Amino acid sequence: MSIEKIVEQALQDGYLTPVMEAEVGRICDNASDLSIEEYMALDRLMGSLLTGEVVAVPRKQFINVMEELVLTEVIRKVAEIEATSESSLDVGDITAYALNRLPPLYATTEEGANYQRQRAKTELQNLISQQVAKAIDCYLDRPEFFPERQALSKHTGNEVLSQVSNLLQVYAPNFEQKSHP
Repeated sequence: MSIEKIVEQALQDGYLTPVMEAEVGRICDNASDLSIEEYMALDRLMGSLLTGEVVAVPRKQFINVMEELVLTEVIRKVAEIEATSESSLDVGDITAYALNRLPPLYATTEEGANYQRQRAKTELQNLISQQVAKAIDCYLDRPEFFPERQALSKHTGNEVLSQVSNLLQVYAPNFEQKSHP
């Protein structure tokens, strides 16, 4: 999106969102020279911000308390599983799965966040635990694609070269190995 279109949208809506602000910044950072039209649009935006015609929306003036509650529960359960098995679980994937199945609990003040935490502990803790358990079950039951894949180890350059050479021999049987000095 161009600076002119962003400014036009901000003037129409009366708000400059963090995404719009970031895009203007990205364009300005990447452009060697701005056109006269772009400078004029930026000037108009600055004037509108100064007069209050356009309001810049703060980056984050609220939090979803459910995120911290679910993440805490996921970390606790994943730690239990990983301590007693060879499984390695992705906390982010599991947290996102559970959050997508739970109601958000937004707050704009610390007092509101404390209220939402207390409410969640009394009214929603069982639901949170159920959704986290379901997320873990789904994660563990997912099919394993390409189970023969092996990560390259992070040792020395010669070991990595040897691993790549072995991979090439498997996948490119006509590969000719050259001797290295």
